[in-house]
Amino acid sequence: MGKSRQRFVAEVSYRPSSSAPIGIDVLDFAELSARGNRRGLDLSAPLRPAFHHLIHVGRGPVRHTVDFQDHTLESGSWLWVRAGQVHQYVPRDHPAARGTLVIWQPGFVPAEPLQDDSPMILTGRHARSAGLALRHLVHAYGDPASLPLDAHIATLRHLLGVLLLRLTHACPAPAPSGPAGDVFRTFRAAVERDFAHAHHVSDYAAALGYSGRTLTRAAQAATGSTAKQYLDARILLEARRLLVYTDATSAEISRRLGFPDPSDFTKFFRRRDGGTPLRFREVAQGKALA
Repeated sequence: MGKSRQRFVAEVSYRPSSSAPIGIDVLDFAELSARGNRRGLDLSAPLRPAFHHLIHVGRGPVRHTVDFQDHTLESGSWLWVRAGQVHQYVPRDHPAARGTLVIWQPGFVPAEPLQDDSPMILTGRHARSAGLALRHLVHAYGDPASLPLDAHIATLRHLLGVLLLRLTHACPAPAPSGPAGDVFRTFRAAVERDFAHAHHVSDYAAALGYSGRTLTRAAQAATGSTAKQYLDARILLEARRLLVYTDATSAEISRRLGFPDPSDFTKFFRRRDGGTPLRFREVAQGKALA
């Protein structure tokens, strides 16, 4: 039997159009497909952009996969794919689909609202308000000559912030604001930076100057999970990504994720996924990359 062909996730850097301000870009599905072709990107393959995507489907459906979760985006859907998530989307598979994509670099909006990974369908006043916010952003983006460059970028930053707040607070269970939300944002950023070598909540509590209980209360308010559960889920997600999108061995993945011994990684994975890492790869690889 021949050796199976391995597939790898493509890391995608931020490259705005020549006319775009630094940090944000707005385009439609047709332009997305054209840019993919110009950059030699297969949009049906797994991609891991270093920037955020906000997708609004004007006319669907559109299939989209984000970190092993399959979504069918119907007309009117919104989906926020955060920087670093692995996703696949193929608007060209749906020739009748129409929509708008906003992409921006992390930090372009100073305090990004908390948001889960589920598609949103808005109705009533929420749909009208979000639609108006998007139209305002699209209009301002397409009219750079009306303001000095610094003012134009600041306008887009504020308009994107308004749109994200509209979407966040249109959800049935909006994420917490105030101190709990601020603590969780800090914890989430630290986990994203350090999860590959810091596996204990106490590590983050000491580094951030909070108690473990404070981190757990903030995580539960934002996600419904304890701080330990949130941290473990992030480590598990990266393990799954490496198992499916690379040909790294279990021992190599163990080292990359900061486990002292491959057997520790296998035990961690089994406790949280229910099976061994290699079994997950065998089952998930074909499905995730189909």
